[in-house]
Amino acid sequence: MSGFRAGGAGSVSATAIDVEAIRAVTDLLPDAGALTSISDETSKIDNAVTDGLAGVNNSLAYRVGEIERHMHSYESWFGLALAPNAEIHVADRLGTGIDPFVIDAGNLAWGSWVQVLGSSDTPARGSNENYDLHRMLVVAAERTTNVYFVQFAFGASGVAALASGSYTEFAFYSPASVSRSAPTDFQTRRQAAGTKAWARCLCRGQNTGTLSFYFGIHGYEG
Repeated sequence: MSGFRAGGAGSVSATAIDVEAIRAVTDLLPDAGALTSISDETSKIDNAVTDGLAGVNNSLAYRVGEIERHMHSYESWFGLALAPNAEIHVADRLGTGIDPFVIDAGNLAWGSWVQVLGSSDTPARGSNENYDLHRMLVVAAERTTNVYFVQFAFGASGVAALASGSYTEFAFYSPASVSRSAPTDFQTRRQAAGTKAWARCLCRGQNTGTLSFYFGIHGYEG
């Protein structure tokens, strides 16, 4: 059979496959009716440009591009808007005079939802179509040496987002000196630009407990 050779001194095996011969044949086979060969497609792994986030949503190239953008991108950070406008504009990009957001725990319960992104606050720059809110810096805490539980939610309201499962949550330990704390990273899904964001907290074993913070987001092209 073409593509096989008998074993002998120095041979890989008695019936070693001639990979180049097989490739020469498979290159002639159409790829699901496309006019490109199999090697044309597989060369994209190492030798051809992919569309990344400019390509088809949820394709492999798109997902790889999404991971790349999450790991290596420009961040945008926000604080409380100087001149808020209802639920449309609630956050300003960092600059002189920008105050932090403040959320407050309830009485051994979750506190009220506070809106942290309005419908016009994203995209933060350029024509980014999506964002993910992934990092916060706490600059003041009413309860030190205590544990806070924090939730960030995305949708028309905090209550609606909680009901649909469109939220993330994590624990934050407030040290004796909050000024020495580092930014806290957490996981969220990407959201379409213009999606409102909300935050609330619970302070373990306490009646009230404020957290003052700024937060950062990543932007995505598509």
